[in-house]
Amino acid sequence: MHIHKIASDQIAALVKQSAHDAGFELGGIAPVQGLPELNYFPAWIAAGHAGEMKYLEARDEAGSLKRASLQTSAPWARSVIVCAINYNTAHPYSTQPANPAQAWISRYAWSREDYHDAVMSKLRSVESKLQNAFQNAIAEGAAQPIAPESADPLAKPVAERRKNSAHDASRGWVADIDQAPEERKKICDPASPATTLITRCYVDTGPLVERVYAKYAGVGWIGKNTCILNQKLGSWLFLGVILTSLDLTPDLPAPDRCGTCTRCIDACPTHAFIAPYQLDSNKCIAYLTIEKRGAIPEEMREGIGRHVFGCDICQDVCPWNRKAPATTAPEFQPREGLVNPALEWLAEMSAGEFREKFRGSPIRRTKRTGLRRNAAIAMGNSKDQRFLPVLQKMQSDEDSAVAESATWGVKKLAASS
Repeated sequence: MHIHKIASDQIAALVKQSAHDAGFELGGIAPVQGLPELNYFPAWIAAGHAGEMKYLEARDEAGSLKRASLQTSAPWARSVIVCAINYNTAHPYSTQPANPAQAWISRYAWSREDYHDAVMSKLRSVESKLQNAFQNAIAEGAAQPIAPESADPLAKPVAERRKNSAHDASRGWVADIDQAPEERKKICDPASPATTLITRCYVDTGPLVERVYAKYAGVGWIGKNTCILNQKLGSWLFLGVILTSLDLTPDLPAPDRCGTCTRCIDACPTHAFIAPYQLDSNKCIAYLTIEKRGAIPEEMREGIGRHVFGCDICQDVCPWNRKAPATTAPEFQPREGLVNPALEWLAEMSAGEFREKFRGSPIRRTKRTGLRRNAAIAMGNSKDQRFLPVLQKMQSDEDSAVAESATWGVKKLAASS
């Protein structure tokens, strides 16, 4: 989708203002091509560093990894809008002294509303204003239709698009991850005008590596802990992206300000960082407590400490987070009882209580069995003998991973007595 430069610059400025108006602290625009960090993704996958997260290995019919290039997963995309919002709250960090009988739930998961929904609603607001701005540009004659010879699949002649629409929908350029049916219909509809602006909104669900585009949108640099870091806001940032068929003026990439610091690498208790900027998910506490199904490898359990959902250590020790501002957004304030919750409460939580307490929460991803498995390991690491009766009861749990973790916890407590 071609658009005159003056209109492109105006729309880019409007997008950033719209992001601010929607509640985002940061907003920028990244190009689609020429991002060297994406070259490392296939090797990372091939090395098995994604663990059991098979969705990261999604491929097209030609066998290419979708997340390795938007030219593979969204060949119509010309620009990536990246928005970031602060979710830091004025509560203790995991590295601060705490009762070993209390668990740690990652900061992002405390929120009253699932961040996917909270960020998506704001992102839709930006998308709507982008669409309106584009229509205004068309009305003023600043937008031009796609040239028939364009490589964009959406530029196919109407007859060919009608003939191949169902086939194309199965190939990925029409039906990407989490794409709504009404969006597929809009793109495949032969009656759609050539000047239709195509957009896609994603919050952790898109076929792309968000942090790479965040860097090139000027949102922040990729730290040695692989998180996006902003020198004013730190790393407590949720990212939302909008893919667009517009050629918008990109921002400058953020410079790396990690310097010689290795605090995040040194602080990781499970040694998940195989090198600066390189993470092996198989050793990451966040992966082990959330994504890993079944039993957690025994050699990893002691390093998990009191973590039951996610891990913030590499962010908690980062100097750029020392003065990170706290958000006032109500949707990111913690639900009651989730900051340093009691391990015993989590271990003995019923199925009904789990559903009620974590309705609309990202904690549901680990499932009740995963949360109880993690609680059993944390109790074993606590050295608190009063957990013995609870763990002994859990040894007969119907879930084998919970029962085995409880048996490990009993042995761990016995060894520490």
